[in-house]
Amino acid sequence: MTITKKLKNKTESIYKTFFIIGLVFFLIGQIILLKGNDFVYAQEPIDFAHWFLLIGVVLLIPQVVSFPKKIFSLIGIPLTLIGITCIIGMCVLDFVWWSFPNEEMRNEFTDHISKVPSIWKPFVTIGPSSKIFNLGLLILSFNYFQNNKTGIVIILLANLILWHIVPLPFRLIFGYALTLIGFSLIFVRSGNKNLLKQ
Repeated sequence: MTITKKLKNKTESIYKTFFIIGLVFFLIGQIILLKGNDFVYAQEPIDFAHWFLLIGVVLLIPQVVSFPKKIFSLIGIPLTLIGITCIIGMCVLDFVWWSFPNEEMRNEFTDHISKVPSIWKPFVTIGPSSKIFNLGLLILSFNYFQNNKTGIVIILLANLILWHIVPLPFRLIFGYALTLIGFSLIFVRSGNKNLLKQ
């Protein structure tokens, strides 16, 4: 095996590891958010919930742009990146909300930005719902249809939960936990296939 090929395999492995760690961080952020706004606003010295979400989605980016060059990637990569952008914007706004010392100032800020559609729609309406983000991840998982149908079915189930089609309590926790499991299975399987080829 050439040095270039080894370097490429190492890079791919690092990106996949970052991706899985990113999903773990994103899940931790969702678990913290489950405790409610009062808990989130009381966090010190930083807003841990949204920092976990922000770092989580940023860690996904190297792998997202490195998925196999197939038709699914042509659709999945832009959708996922748009979703990541919306989540990053949402986190920034949540940092601002967290920074206010009282509810009155938060309400005033909310009233102001709710009248600005270019901020409110992508970062408050779309960002928290993560529908574009999750759809992008689902489509990207189709790249591995021949190798790991189980992982894809798990990610599909995660999306059905996240989109409210399958009603479950704590849907964000279950949905992102299943997304993490699905991609972990896909990457372990694809990593094993690469080892067998060496």
